[in-house]
Amino acid sequence: MASVVTRFEAGTVIPTAEQLVARAKAMIPALKSRSRQCVRDRNVPVETIAEMQEAGFFRILQPRRYGGYEMHPNVFFEVQKALAEGCMSTGWMYGVVGCHPYEMALFHDEAQAEVWGEDPSMLVSSTYQPVGKVTHVDGGFRLSGHWGFSTGSTHCGWVLLGAFCPPKDDGTPMEMRTFLLPRCDYEIDENAWHTFGLQGTGSHDIIVDDVFVPDYRTHKSSDGFLCTNPGQEVNDGPLYRLPWAQVFVRSVSTAAFGGAQAAINAGLAIMQDRVSTNTGKASKADPMLHAAIMAAIAEKSEMETALRLTMDELLGYAERGEPIPMDKRTFFAYQSSTVVRRLADLVDDIVKQLGGRAIYMTSEILQPWLDLHAGRAHVANDPNNRTSEAVSVMLGADPLNPFV
Repeated sequence: MASVVTRFEAGTVIPTAEQLVARAKAMIPALKSRSRQCVRDRNVPVETIAEMQEAGFFRILQPRRYGGYEMHPNVFFEVQKALAEGCMSTGWMYGVVGCHPYEMALFHDEAQAEVWGEDPSMLVSSTYQPVGKVTHVDGGFRLSGHWGFSTGSTHCGWVLLGAFCPPKDDGTPMEMRTFLLPRCDYEIDENAWHTFGLQGTGSHDIIVDDVFVPDYRTHKSSDGFLCTNPGQEVNDGPLYRLPWAQVFVRSVSTAAFGGAQAAINAGLAIMQDRVSTNTGKASKADPMLHAAIMAAIAEKSEMETALRLTMDELLGYAERGEPIPMDKRTFFAYQSSTVVRRLADLVDDIVKQLGGRAIYMTSEILQPWLDLHAGRAHVANDPNNRTSEAVSVMLGADPLNPFV
């Protein structure tokens, strides 16, 4: 496998962070023009996937050993925000599928070689719902189940599936694992994904009927929590010393920044020429609308700054080879969990001041508003799942949730 990896590495030209972000911003007009198609088809258009591949976006968190860029996660999130400003479904899909190269880098190298050995541009989808049925067998496991919410699955050749492994006869406790399966081992059911927002993410169902998964194609949640992943033996840079959960939780909150910016832009555009037919008042002279827009701009900027600085701090610990204090990990996960709900509330306040102009299906503010509210439903975007744990850890308790 070494010669293949060397060939990929030698042929890879790594763009700068500034170039990648500029490419993402340049795509905003095209994404806006395709956004209705994306929603109608309940999937990101294939030409958008091809353009993101060509731009190198899916390589940002991928190991250099397999042609990736192995860059700071903040580069990834800046790209995601720009894409989501053009189309939040596209930005959400990119956040989920685009962060999977990070988790793949934590798998055993044999699994990485199977996914990227012949095609380093291979994409991987996921659904971490722990609903699979697992049986221990020689060399691995038998897996069955029906999972929902596999974002971008039709564009991917592999999938990551969550399940609890039952205790073994030797007394080994139950544990949460992620199982990696090739496209030939599962079906995609496209009939269930009918939602009021984020329709274009293509978050379809995955069905698995009693397939064998070798042990090396599984990732223990405990390894992600403890940062003792088998992939770190070959991907030994500081990037892959971060807790996997700290990368993932931001991948499902960051698209909201782009969606909120799209809603702010739409609110400003409507405000320019809207005059109420009932009161005769012009929206551009409405102090309540001004206040709602400025609050959204200011608080969005504050949240972006906070998440950018926390990721800098996390990577700083990794670069120094120091463990990340648990109170910081639980606080940072809580911080990320509040973003989507706060932004949805801020955009609510703008929509309330736009009267009848905001309720038509043709209104530019409607889709990002719906997308933000749909994004609130993700388990990682519910601060109620994080509050008690963060406070308990501050008081000296051990975290109960390993996904921090």
